[in-house]
Amino acid sequence: MSSHAHPGANDEPETPEVISRRQWMANATITISGVIGLTLAIPIVGSLLPDVGAGGATWTPLDENGWKQLQNATDTPVHIDINLKSKDAYLPEQSSPQSAWGIKVKDPQKFMRDRSDLFGPGGKDTLPYPIVNMGFVLFSPICPHLGCYYQWQGSQNRFFCPCHGSMYDPNGALTHGPAVRGLDPLPLREQSGVAQCEWIRYAPTIPNRLVVSYTA
Repeated sequence: MSSHAHPGANDEPETPEVISRRQWMANATITISGVIGLTLAIPIVGSLLPDVGAGGATWTPLDENGWKQLQNATDTPVHIDINLKSKDAYLPEQSSPQSAWGIKVKDPQKFMRDRSDLFGPGGKDTLPYPIVNMGFVLFSPICPHLGCYYQWQGSQNRFFCPCHGSMYDPNGALTHGPAVRGLDPLPLREQSGVAQCEWIRYAPTIPNRLVVSYTA
């Protein structure tokens, strides 16, 4: 017979206490490793997440000449330039030219009747900002149909979108589709003698106004 013994042949079987202790140590090692990994992962993941507040709405000054034209306007809408500044996630602050259409509201009651889509019972604004401010309304230059830029047609006394033919009266009310809502107002205010607006892009093609972004 061979004198060589098989490995482990003479080892005593482990007791339940030894097995339980080994399992506890293994579980503890896994738990501690998980805690360490989570502790490291939180700041790493946090550093990779974009700043969700960076793309929020900001007040942008209106072109001074355009604002003066609006103040002196009678019944004609005024096209006003703005220099839109935005910051998105990791990108540095960017500046892009934009514009808005302003109208003077001489008869607030008539405006509310013409733009009943913007007001609730008792003339309450349906948007989270005053629609008429300082006697003016500022409209986004983007057609609510599919996002084209409309123009003012003085000969027809209408805003006209050249892409698909939607038309709006001087108060921005829809008079001819295929758009399904009137022109979208933008927030307007005067701060330290400077007229400012907030740029908002609303979702197209739907009757309600759903914010898509605060950047161009």
